[in-house]
Amino acid sequence: MISDDRLTAAEWTRYARQTCLPEIGEKGQEAWKRARVLIVGVGGLGSVSAKYLCAAGVGHLRLVDPDVVSESNLQRQVLYEQAEMGRSKAECAAARLRALNPYADIEAHAVAFTRGNALALAGGCDLIVDGTDGKAVRYLLDSVSVGLGIPYVYAAIANYQGQVAVWNTAPDAPIYRDLFPEDETLGDQPAPPGVIGPLPGVAAAWQTWEALACLCGARRRAAGDLLCFDLLGGAQYRVQVPAAPKRRAEAEADFARLKAGL
Repeated sequence: MISDDRLTAAEWTRYARQTCLPEIGEKGQEAWKRARVLIVGVGGLGSVSAKYLCAAGVGHLRLVDPDVVSESNLQRQVLYEQAEMGRSKAECAAARLRALNPYADIEAHAVAFTRGNALALAGGCDLIVDGTDGKAVRYLLDSVSVGLGIPYVYAAIANYQGQVAVWNTAPDAPIYRDLFPEDETLGDQPAPPGVIGPLPGVAAAWQTWEALACLCGARRRAAGDLLCFDLLGGAQYRVQVPAAPKRRAEAEADFARLKAGL
């Protein structure tokens, strides 16, 4: 358990290779130790980002995932093992993270992130990491991010391609709905695409750094700077997503409905 915000001698030793970086330093590491991060989905993306956030010294991780480990997960969800098939991903992930870093507090919630529990699960958190794979839950994450005033670190993958961005770093920053307007995109969801095993690892590594940089003040790019990459072709580029007040108003209205239990 975490006793205070200052680093112990053991933690100084553990994190020495990153605290020596001027962009991190003692203040950055202590900011990570104080941080409370919500990770929704601990599959291909979330299992990797959770492991790196835990290893880096983020003090409190709240893992949310209703699914169990299945054999088809193991080609890309590298936090899990063959012997864990049929067991809760959230519980298995939490056990592995506790073994990785005894200085981190890990919560496991083997439930879906829904309108009924979103506020309770996100309460007290400083940042949201998106490990999901559907637009409906991402709109909910977007509403919670806007309503609580916390950043939302997004990643999405399919086949050989990935996207990473940070939403809602300020009251006028772009949000997820600016990239995918709800009235234009929400409908029948396609079948899950194929995915090459290393793809979620690449996307989650970028996603983890974006989360860490937000938490310690080391992020240099503007919010809404969408990283797009293609492992097969080797292409990588960035797109700046503009903020639209209309979309933020939609998220705020949805958050108000959420608080009202609607």
